[in-house]
Amino acid sequence: MKNLIVFTLLGLAVFFVGKQFWPEEKRIDFNTQVKPILNKNCISCHGGVKKQGGFSLLFREEALGKTKFNKAAIVPGHPEKSSFIQRLTLQDPEEKMPYKRPPLSQKEIQILSQWVKEGAVWGEHWAYQPLKKVNVPYSSWWKKAFSWLGLPIGWEQNEIDHFVAAKQAEMGLGHQSKAKNADLLRRLYLDLTGLSPTEAEYKAFESDHSDNAYEKKVDELLQSPQFGEKWASMWMDLARYADTKGYEKDDKRSIWRYRDYVIASFNQNKPYDQFITEQLAGDLLPNPNESQYIATAFHRNTANNDEGGTEDEEFRVAAIIDRVNTTWETLQGTSFSCVQCHSHPYDPIRHEEYYRYMAYFNNTRDEDVPDESPYYRHFKSTDQARVDSLLNVIKTTYPQDYQHWKNSIQFVEPKIHPHWADEFVNGALQDNKYLAVRPGGSVRFKAVPMNGKTEMLIAYKNTNDSPTQLIIRQGSLQGKIVAQIKLDTTLPEKEGIKKGNWAHGWTYAFYRIPALAGKQDLFWSFQNKSCQPEQNTAVIGYWMLLPNVPKPLQSSSFLSVAKRLISTQPEGTTPILLENPSEFERATPLFERGSWLNPGKQVDRSIPQLFAKYYNKPIRNRLQLAQWMGSPQNPLTSRVAVNRIWEQLFGTGLVETLEDLGSQGLSPSHQELLDYLAYQFQFKFDFKPKDFIKYVVMSATYQQSSEYTQESKEKDPNNRYLSHGPRVRLSPEQIRDQALRWSGLLSSKVGGPSVMPEQPEGIWNAPYSGMKWNKSDGEDQWRRSLYTYWRRSSPYPTQVTFDAGTRDICLSRRIRTNTPMQALNTLNDPVFLECAQFFARKYPLDKEDVFIEKAYFQLFGKEISSTKKKSLLNFYRQVLPIYQKNQQKCREFLQLCPDNTLPAAAPNLIARTLVSNVLFNLDETVNKP
Repeated sequence: MKNLIVFTLLGLAVFFVGKQFWPEEKRIDFNTQVKPILNKNCISCHGGVKKQGGFSLLFREEALGKTKFNKAAIVPGHPEKSSFIQRLTLQDPEEKMPYKRPPLSQKEIQILSQWVKEGAVWGEHWAYQPLKKVNVPYSSWWKKAFSWLGLPIGWEQNEIDHFVAAKQAEMGLGHQSKAKNADLLRRLYLDLTGLSPTEAEYKAFESDHSDNAYEKKVDELLQSPQFGEKWASMWMDLARYADTKGYEKDDKRSIWRYRDYVIASFNQNKPYDQFITEQLAGDLLPNPNESQYIATAFHRNTANNDEGGTEDEEFRVAAIIDRVNTTWETLQGTSFSCVQCHSHPYDPIRHEEYYRYMAYFNNTRDEDVPDESPYYRHFKSTDQARVDSLLNVIKTTYPQDYQHWKNSIQFVEPKIHPHWADEFVNGALQDNKYLAVRPGGSVRFKAVPMNGKTEMLIAYKNTNDSPTQLIIRQGSLQGKIVAQIKLDTTLPEKEGIKKGNWAHGWTYAFYRIPALAGKQDLFWSFQNKSCQPEQNTAVIGYWMLLPNVPKPLQSSSFLSVAKRLISTQPEGTTPILLENPSEFERATPLFERGSWLNPGKQVDRSIPQLFAKYYNKPIRNRLQLAQWMGSPQNPLTSRVAVNRIWEQLFGTGLVETLEDLGSQGLSPSHQELLDYLAYQFQFKFDFKPKDFIKYVVMSATYQQSSEYTQESKEKDPNNRYLSHGPRVRLSPEQIRDQALRWSGLLSSKVGGPSVMPEQPEGIWNAPYSGMKWNKSDGEDQWRRSLYTYWRRSSPYPTQVTFDAGTRDICLSRRIRTNTPMQALNTLNDPVFLECAQFFARKYPLDKEDVFIEKAYFQLFGKEISSTKKKSLLNFYRQVLPIYQKNQQKCREFLQLCPDNTLPAAAPNLIARTLVSNVLFNLDETVNKP
């Protein structure tokens, strides 16, 4: 027995020693070793765009298939038989690969050869693999034990820190100690609310010596209404939110209620899967409420082209394409736009799959028309109560008719727009938007879904002296008369305006027509005896058919009340997504080379096979698509969301390329940490952003001092390994908003329409729309930057100067620049000077050195250094005499008229204003501490 034990122990010893000294040969990893070589050297000629020689390395079945030479270039297990390997070492430049490019290194050739020898096993890119639990890399068993007990010891405060510490150890780096209270508090305020703390908040935090003082402050800020405003600011870039439509006219748009929805969602801690479902498909939810309809304005932020002569269908398609690309970049971190014209050059997504996915979005009601319908009509409360009451009658008694009547009354849909018309005789589309017909003219509306409907609404203008006669015939101009309609003269909006120059609103009129089955070609002919040949008999904005009233209600006032509500003017509107009814459903073709002018075969709806293999539920519509995106089987949604949140807190994402987690994006600095956080966000925190953000800011990694050592400067110059706290420049919104807060001017009002703060004259030039920048009054001019009116063709100057985009398309990250223009902006912008003046007025009686000490403490919650204090005092003493000697300069600075009495303290106020302005421009002011 003893011998057996001895031999067993010896055997185990030999086994483990052998493992140590003769380890198993590690197999080649496709994702980390092979794919980067292929992407860099091969895929541009042998990928999704080009397949030179009939050889592609994008999909395994293609790579192992026959080339144009009728044989496979890769023979798994046999590099010596694989021309893919052999041609890497040929001497003939016409045969050697890569063709007319630098040759591969010997190491790269060995990797590829060994990979083929091992069977040319393909691998899936890390971001496309399903989420799974990741083990935390504790540095010792006792740290693991204490962590499990909820008693972290050492530097690490939660699991995040163990991942970070492991990477730092791997890179030969250390970490920084905890930031000073004032710096940490300001960092926390800026990250959670977008604002700096007040002097009182600095002092209260410093005096709170409880063990959980920091956590209490985190919880307090997460419950602040300013939390939603700060985080909504990030989402506005992704949603390409703007108050104008874009393109040439860039006319105004009323969509601010969508911004309010986003703010409210963040403040409510709405789960992220619910948040994205409402935005992608709120209209398809069971019994959607007003907020859920408004949420779909996420995809009505697309540009709308009102320019005369443009083709509505072209720009409707452009909007759909933008929705597809935005969905993939914002929610999936994938450069899906590449696939519009060809298969993805680097990732396994085929050209056809783009249009299969586009089919989910191609059936919405919008058609690039000037009124941006469909829109949610916001009635005053009494009118909305009538709408709800009327719809409730249908919902409770005839639920099958409910959605049809809701579409008609709440949204006035489905409209039939003038671009449906063809076969014009003496008529045309005016500006390609409105139907204009001269005397004796006619048009055809092809294949109109009549389906037995008998009530018609027409929106029209008739500027003539007499009514216009409209005759509608079935099938042809000689066909059966369906209706004879009188379009009465439209009254001018204002008195004293001459005929022919009237600025009309539309007239909405209802007409009874006989029931026609199915789809019908309707021919409309127009006549007006008072018209000259060159005049229009009428202009048609749109028309629509109302649902039939259920028989038991036909004798009631239901229809008359419905008509009255349909023609009632709402207080406002918000463009929304609304799914087409079945009779208006569109087919989706594949666009050859991405052009809508070259439609190919029709395709059905589906998600790319790369992801479909993990999901076994049907995805037939936008709602089911949104539900897939928030499901555990979607590998990207949680990773992308976590990466965005991390970037907001640390300045750079764990994957720096927020817009692309695919194979051409930059590699993650901490892949295991990203996967761990993505799993936790979805399964532990149930997609609740506040809970997840608290988890991150409670980590020691986040609370580190931002001071760096010489070692971290050399080994981690961009802080990718988090060797110190995040120190990055603030966003333009934060820079302006903190100045407003310090001055005491900042309005605390949350939500509402966009405002127009101070802006230099001449920034806007809107010859077509006639839009003007009208400076807001009262507190509205000092509202947070989130609410500043955003015109795509001319964004607010501070935003552009500090690297904001135009929001023509979604923007995943703002690439920070440092230019003299930024300092010139904050030093000279009237907004910052006004803030500095109001800030200086807080300390009118203090001596200049005391003023500087107090001012600095209010900004940063700590004492000013003697060097900075001396510099600011010198500056104060330099500028004070200049204004003491020159009253005119004082008047100009304070913007006083010559007859206004100049206060005796004016030079002192101006000098303090200029010192305050310098404080507002310090490096530590415009950077996160």
